[in-house]
Amino acid sequence: MKQYPNVFIFDHPLIKHKISILRDRSTGMKQFRELIEEITTVMTYEAMKDVALVPVEVETPLEKTVGYRVPEESVAIVPILRAGLGMVNGIHRVLPTARVGHIGMYRDEETLEPHEYYCKLPDGIGEKKVFVVDPMLATGGSACDAIAALKKRGVKDITMMSIIAAPEGIEKLAAAHPDVRIFVSTLDRCLNEHGYILPGLGDAGDRLYGTK
Repeated sequence: MKQYPNVFIFDHPLIKHKISILRDRSTGMKQFRELIEEITTVMTYEAMKDVALVPVEVETPLEKTVGYRVPEESVAIVPILRAGLGMVNGIHRVLPTARVGHIGMYRDEETLEPHEYYCKLPDGIGEKKVFVVDPMLATGGSACDAIAALKKRGVKDITMMSIIAAPEGIEKLAAAHPDVRIFVSTLDRCLNEHGYILPGLGDAGDRLYGTK
């Protein structure tokens, strides 16, 4: 796969350990959901390393000092429905004040093309650092369209986070949106003829919510 300066693939032993359990077909819904959140939390520390801070005065038990905080309402999470919802709590563990918007995309099973059916975003979204989340970056169609929809609504600072990606999805997204940083915990081999990632883990939404 071509190298892109805006793409970051994790090589973390803890993530590799959790991914192996996540893939297992015998892993139940509760554990699957917990693993998605845990992996997202580990990824968030790296993905947020350039988040803006403001100085604040803090009084310790001994003296006053200067600390730094993420400004209130400066960060938003936008999960791509429905599987993206499984990653929200993982980011909230790190930054519980982050606002949450929602964007709904469905994939035509014949053409594999995405279609937007819902979009509800926090006020002032254009001024926030926005993290778009979806566990699977497969064809890249839904991510590309979701990000395009956010840009039309004035969003300028966008980071995409996915648990597992196919090379096809990364290449499409990186080429379409070179200004968007893409963080992926694991890069898989390819897509099959139905647009599913191999080896993958099946349908993340079904496994998160018990609808398989």
